[in-house]
Amino acid sequence: MAWDLRRALLKKGEFESARLIDFEFRERARTMKLLAPRVSAALEPQALAGEIALGDDESILRRLLDRFPDLEEAALRQDYAECRAQARKELIAELGDPTPYRLG
Repeated sequence: MAWDLRRALLKKGEFESARLIDFEFRERARTMKLLAPRVSAALEPQALAGEIALGDDESILRRLLDRFPDLEEAALRQDYAECRAQARKELIAELGDPTPYRLG
């Protein structure tokens, strides 16, 4: 039986894609959970994390700016960037680096 390089590469591609998609999902959800208390004490972290199903992060930030008119856009974007970095750091500590594994 011969080793099938094509099949191995396809399998690796599927595995890596699934792993990266999972990491990105977790990163987005955790970012929103960390961002919620910075926006408002009345904003539920789980509710904001649930909004990732409704659109991309940019649309969520726009909805937050519409919902809380006293927020400054620059401050919200800064908080978002800090929360995204913290979420990524926490996930790397928990799950490992999402960089794809090399063959061989």
